[in-house]
Amino acid sequence: MVEFSKALSATPTPIPGLMVWDLPVHGDARGWFKENWQREKMTALGLPDFGPVQNNVSFNDEVGTTRGIHAEPWDKYVSVATGRIFGAWVDLREGPSFGAVFTTQIDPSRAIFVPRGVGNAYQTLEADTAYTYLVNDHWSADAEYTFLNLADETVAIEWPIPLDRVEISAKDLAHPRLADVSPMTPRKTLVLGANGQLGRALRAEYADVAHVEFASRGELDLTSDRLDSARRWRDYDTIINAAAYTAVDAAEASPGREAAWRVNVVAVAALARVAAANDLTLVHVSSDYVFDGQSDLPHPEDEPLSPLGVYGQTKAAGDTVVATVPRHFIVRTSWVIGEGKNFVATMASLAERGVDPSVVADQTGRLTFASDIARGIRHLLSSGAAPGVYNLTGSGEPLSWAEIARRVFVLTGNDPSRVHGVATQEYFATADGPVAPRPGNSVLDLAKIEASGFVPSDHLAALEDTLLARRAE
Repeated sequence: MVEFSKALSATPTPIPGLMVWDLPVHGDARGWFKENWQREKMTALGLPDFGPVQNNVSFNDEVGTTRGIHAEPWDKYVSVATGRIFGAWVDLREGPSFGAVFTTQIDPSRAIFVPRGVGNAYQTLEADTAYTYLVNDHWSADAEYTFLNLADETVAIEWPIPLDRVEISAKDLAHPRLADVSPMTPRKTLVLGANGQLGRALRAEYADVAHVEFASRGELDLTSDRLDSARRWRDYDTIINAAAYTAVDAAEASPGREAAWRVNVVAVAALARVAAANDLTLVHVSSDYVFDGQSDLPHPEDEPLSPLGVYGQTKAAGDTVVATVPRHFIVRTSWVIGEGKNFVATMASLAERGVDPSVVADQTGRLTFASDIARGIRHLLSSGAAPGVYNLTGSGEPLSWAEIARRVFVLTGNDPSRVHGVATQEYFATADGPVAPRPGNSVLDLAKIEASGFVPSDHLAALEDTLLARRAE
């Protein structure tokens, strides 16, 4: 019998993410009415905003009809329109809760949210039971499905009506026991720009995680009109965009200008559309060049964008596009040092070869090692940090490029006075080609990411560690 006038409420279960919902049902002599699924009220009480795309109904004539245990690669919101069921759910996801079981009865006044990878089964307790479920993906032959035998002795579900007395399909009877089930793997993470400085650091950071994939620019064309179907995007949870056009000076003239807009804006907009359409988290790496650097204070995340040159304009445009994705992280950084050609490696080489360089002395900032950015991205994704913009650089005392060059000379056993500090204008006076304007102050405020629990590395300590490792090679 349907219970009337309950308050809307949610109750967690022993299976992570599986939630039982009590629904208000209003009835009189004519019958009853309920809001079976109400997005605004339920998300406020903790229901994931799971974005259903299809509503299915399974009608069952007889008492004892039994279906399951099926785990699909999508979320389900299960309820009963008429009748009553005994429901059983088994966690078939890869991880520590694999094999966990929950059972309960569902009538029109209750519903249950079933996360992706949790096996779902039911047995009807009344004739003419209409079982309904919302799902947030369409069935596909290419998707990953996992099944468990209804009579598995390990999970030992206590069915109200013995299985040898019920209507059940031959397929359901043939499903494997728990020991033979292949657990459903987590949704995947895709790293783009996987061969760049940050991409290589992300490869190292996620080397122990099987469900992280890596793609270079040649392996996935972000400007293709087939991007929407280039992957089964519902199998993914996160895209980390480590790809960017970073030739700051070349971006000031054609063909670099077109290339910068194509990579930093057009491709990013395509990714944003895919992420929004498939409820993915999009992680995008931004730059201090979105600011003009005229302030003497560290730049906070909410400072108005004020780029000086084409590269900075494309990064600012990319940030604006990514901010429209419901689940996004814009990781703003500066002065990146990673594997391969970089400022630190260049200065160390000049020091060792006896070259006395002229280095810009009127731009101030902190080095950011690519490994720190990769570590910070993983922290934001795994810690439950709120989506949004986060500054992420090395911490510690800001210095000019010339001062950092002198540190490199000292740490490589060379005379720091060999480094000659010059103004930016003087440095580029004889440049062959266009020169992009640079922010004078590239120091970013780190309070927000530190409040999330992340501890950035001191950039000078990291510099010393990097040069010690270089000398040991």
